[in-house]
Amino acid sequence: MCGRFTLTVDAEQLVLSFGLKGIPTDWRPRYNIAPTQPVLGLRDGEMRQAEWFRWGLIPSWAKDPAIGNRLINARAETLDEKPAFRSAFASRRCLILADGFYEWQSAEGKRSPSNPYLFRLKDGSPFALAGLWDTWWNEAGETVISCTIITCPANELVGKIHSRMPVILDRTQCWGWLETRGLSDLKALLKPYPAENMMAYPVERAVNNPAVDDPVCIQPAERG
Repeated sequence: MCGRFTLTVDAEQLVLSFGLKGIPTDWRPRYNIAPTQPVLGLRDGEMRQAEWFRWGLIPSWAKDPAIGNRLINARAETLDEKPAFRSAFASRRCLILADGFYEWQSAEGKRSPSNPYLFRLKDGSPFALAGLWDTWWNEAGETVISCTIITCPANELVGKIHSRMPVILDRTQCWGWLETRGLSDLKALLKPYPAENMMAYPVERAVNNPAVDDPVCIQPAERG
């Protein structure tokens, strides 16, 4: 799964990396992005206007927005089967901007995972995660634009820590994800990113607390 990620670059680098035509004025680097929080993404490959989404998909038909807390990820293998994702896969795809993601390894003698690792591209550049979005309206008529991150089987690097990873789209693939095309063509994009182009290292356990969002989260840990 993908339960936390980072986007630590500044606005100028984001704009240059993806050819963005706009970015929210309140953007700031993030070191520990957690579910239910705002995430930066795009829905239109021509406009290329970055905007905020709530992480955790709330289907338009949902009675209770709390369903989004359980829909932070969507498995690539079953997108066209699950009611919460089927329609969005066909017509509401998005890109979620990131430059790293965390996975946890169980510490020896402990039941719950506690040793976090940060995965990034070797060149440190930002990338796009494949996502889906939907619109939900509350009783007051207010609009919530929410999203989920698509996951696939892990590559050789991530697989040492976790069995799945988010779908990473490079800057030549990402715009194709937003285009109108057949589902088989879209599914072909949903594959593990090449392990040889990635790196990973252990980070401090401060990232285990979603309230901590500062550079300490991405600092290498002293443990092995």
